[in-house]
Amino acid sequence: MHIRKTNLLTLGTIVALCILVVGNVLSSQASVKSGSSRKSTADSVAVVRAASQFHTALEQGNTVTIRQLLSADLHVLEGGAVETRAEYLAHHLAADIEFAKSVRSESQLTTYAREGSVAWLVSTSSARGTFRGRSVDSVGAELMVLSKTGLGWQIRAVHWSSGRRSS
Repeated sequence: MHIRKTNLLTLGTIVALCILVVGNVLSSQASVKSGSSRKSTADSVAVVRAASQFHTALEQGNTVTIRQLLSADLHVLEGGAVETRAEYLAHHLAADIEFAKSVRSESQLTTYAREGSVAWLVSTSSARGTFRGRSVDSVGAELMVLSKTGLGWQIRAVHWSSGRRSS
């Protein structure tokens, strides 16, 4: 089971996220006209919002929102396997929702980047709690790739990895 972000929208995370996004946009858009830079900032905020909505939807068991956020060509990489959108929805989504509701996770966005209509986020996390009668004390990492579509920013790929916390 991979680690999910459950506290992405804490005040500290929002502040750090704004600094990261604005810094990224300013450094990559320094030579771009101000109108384009405003659009770039709005897109960057929308990317992070989409990722956050996904994790919140997992915590709430909101499969409608999850389905809207996952692109038709989604690939989920975890435990050495690759799943399509249909496979993820059929095989792992229910367990991921159960895990997100059961185990307290804390996460930190470590990297945000965007080029045109593609963006990626890298986060680390730690989780402690009990899931299906077993104790959980683990760390994890997530790479999420999104692209801008006619429906907004959608998740195209997610790679999760996790392991036991070292002593």
